[in-house]
Amino acid sequence: MNQDLNSDRASKARPPYLRALGSSDPPEQIQIDSETFERIEIYKHDSWAATALYQSEARKIVCKFNRRQRLFIVPMSWLGRRLAKRETRFLCLLKDVSNIPNPVGPVYSEGVLLQNAAAHDYVEGRPVGDHECVNDEFFPKLEQTLATLHERGIAYIHLHKSENILLGTDGLPHLIDFQASYLRPQSRVLARVTRRLERMLQELDCYHLQKHLTLKRPDIAGCTWDEFNHRNERPMWIKAHRKLATPFRKFRRKLLVLLGVRKNQGFVDSEHFPEAAVRLRYQNADTNSRKAA
Repeated sequence: MNQDLNSDRASKARPPYLRALGSSDPPEQIQIDSETFERIEIYKHDSWAATALYQSEARKIVCKFNRRQRLFIVPMSWLGRRLAKRETRFLCLLKDVSNIPNPVGPVYSEGVLLQNAAAHDYVEGRPVGDHECVNDEFFPKLEQTLATLHERGIAYIHLHKSENILLGTDGLPHLIDFQASYLRPQSRVLARVTRRLERMLQELDCYHLQKHLTLKRPDIAGCTWDEFNHRNERPMWIKAHRKLATPFRKFRRKLLVLLGVRKNQGFVDSEHFPEAAVRLRYQNADTNSRKAA
């Protein structure tokens, strides 16, 4: 589903201050190691980053352009540079893990180094939907990947939504977004101080892994979602997070509706140009409705 098909979902597109690159889109052309890549699709463009797919004569890559647009009078380019450097570091630390894409870069456009950009190899696949059918190897591989991250002092954190996991054409899970992930501090003193936080975040990964397993493969999990909820009380920090995050999310949705960026209840699917996972969901829904007809 393209942007034109979504144009009636909201009254207007996001204003520049709610877009990572302001009124601009990701560059139509970028260069990496003297190799030229042409932009072929924009996956999403929100307040934090714009992500696009690029292709050269030999390969495809995905490039995320973190925020550089001012927030009114507040400069934000420093944050974009920091986020890009941080995500590239995660990819470098995990480049030996088979289902995490290798980093590529640095990224240039018209001879200028884009310090807010982080790029990696393209993984053929699609975001895992709520009702996606996955094979028997999917969750054991995801569990193994998380165990590797945890051994290296990393918590993924993004696992709460299934769309944050990419289902590759190989049938296996691929983790690609490390923007909000946690990394153990290099200082031994700080590592000891934050050890409890690290364990808590890693346990959060494990909880969400089990949640997705129960929802998508109850035959492997050995219980239904209702049974899982009954047996496994949500950890205290998840309850605390939801008490803060849920009101903030509702406030944010209402604000976006007031600004005309979203409609009705303020869900992301009412945006003028929703992210790729939402567009794919509508494509699948349209396909299923046509089959049913």
